[in-house]
Amino acid sequence: MRLLQPLFALFATSSDQELAHTIEYLKEENRILREKLPDRITVTNRERARLLKLGKKIGSALKDLISIVSYRTFTRWAASDSEKADADKPAAKKSTRKPGRPKTAEEIRALVIKLAKENEWGYTRVLGELKKLGVRVSRSTVINILKEAGLDPGPKRGKGTWDEFIKIHASTLWACDFLTVKTATLTGFVDLYLLFFIHVGSRRAFIVGTTPNPTGEWTAQQARNASMQMADWGLPATHLLIDHDTKFTNQFDAVFQTENCEVKRVGPLAPNLNAFAERFAQTLRHELLDYFIILGEKHLRYITKAFMEHYNEERPHQGIGNVPLPKAATKSKEKEPEPTTLPFPSGKIQCKERLGGLLKHYHREAA
Repeated sequence: MRLLQPLFALFATSSDQELAHTIEYLKEENRILREKLPDRITVTNRERARLLKLGKKIGSALKDLISIVSYRTFTRWAASDSEKADADKPAAKKSTRKPGRPKTAEEIRALVIKLAKENEWGYTRVLGELKKLGVRVSRSTVINILKEAGLDPGPKRGKGTWDEFIKIHASTLWACDFLTVKTATLTGFVDLYLLFFIHVGSRRAFIVGTTPNPTGEWTAQQARNASMQMADWGLPATHLLIDHDTKFTNQFDAVFQTENCEVKRVGPLAPNLNAFAERFAQTLRHELLDYFIILGEKHLRYITKAFMEHYNEERPHQGIGNVPLPKAATKSKEKEPEPTTLPFPSGKIQCKERLGGLLKHYHREAA
């Protein structure tokens, strides 16, 4: 370095033209000296390292300067030096985890497929049963599992639109309607009239009575029975939605008016204005009545009683977050965040059946 200091000082104080002349002179001097040396000059590892250190800084311009070896040899030295440096570095630990979300546990996948195959349920109903069993997965996970298994996830239902009146009075708003059921008797088929009530806010419902002849006196008595049931549940009515059916007489209205409940008739020919009652009637038909030939009023009361116990205590309801009604009564109706897959809960899964296996409720065995 002491020998090179005067040279560096000369470079620093020289102009560009002087520096070019100096470099040209040094190159010519180096060429003359090189001609007087043997054709092949062997360099030590230390000398090669010094040449690499200085030559790399010059870059491609070294091609016009280098003479002790060929430029090709120098590039081979540089490549070998880089490979050696990479080999000396500690190997980075490779992750064994595959990219993306963790795969859903096989126990969860098997349970989703089991629920879908044993029942004609769409993905939302399957998701509700999983919540009851303590399995927290997202909607998309259930849909993907069903599709991979070759099962139809079912129709997708969008959010409904609600009248402002219903939004404001949902906690004290009830709806009711009649449902006709064909009943087989010894004299032929007879229409039985079934009267039900449903609470809009909580989705609780009850069937107040059945009869082949819904007279004004009968409907008034059922109104009194319904009023007592509402009080027992702690869900008083301030508004009651009914349609323009002539079976709803003035006597029927008077019973609720004495309880400070306003009876509001909707329609005519506007079922969407009483959508909760219409939807419950559809559920009752599709999940129960379509599977039976009703053999008399006693038979109808028996199967509807079993269904209402299942409906109010065990069945998850999409309108309140896909949970059973007793749990929904104390929960906020705010939209829940999409859950992530959690470990599969412990405890043997039991299936409670009603009406010969038509109605099923899955639950975990108590520890």
